[in-house]
Amino acid sequence: MTRRIGGMRRKSRYKFKKERRAKGKISLKKYFQTFTKGEKVYLGVEPAVQKGMYHPRFLGKVGVIEGKQGKCYEVSLKDINKLKKLIVHPIHLVKVPNQVEVKNE
Repeated sequence: MTRRIGGMRRKSRYKFKKERRAKGKISLKKYFQTFTKGEKVYLGVEPAVQKGMYHPRFLGKVGVIEGKQGKCYEVSLKDINKLKKLIVHPIHLVKVPNQVEVKNE
């Protein structure tokens, strides 16, 4: 039986790659951003920081902040039919802009 070699970032060379213009120093504003419970967030990865990074299968998904654990946030999201809880550093999270509700009249 063969054994899989590699870790979590296996086969993710292009998935976690930064764009050419995005390279450089990381903004401290993004590093220390805060979220409130119940707020929706996108999971967008910052490849320069490996601390608090989630599995690549969750890249680009939308989750809800459930709480805080140390410096990281607990994000719950639905993966197919299961509700999963991830512990993610705030540098890998992007706030979802508030969408205006449209009323049908």
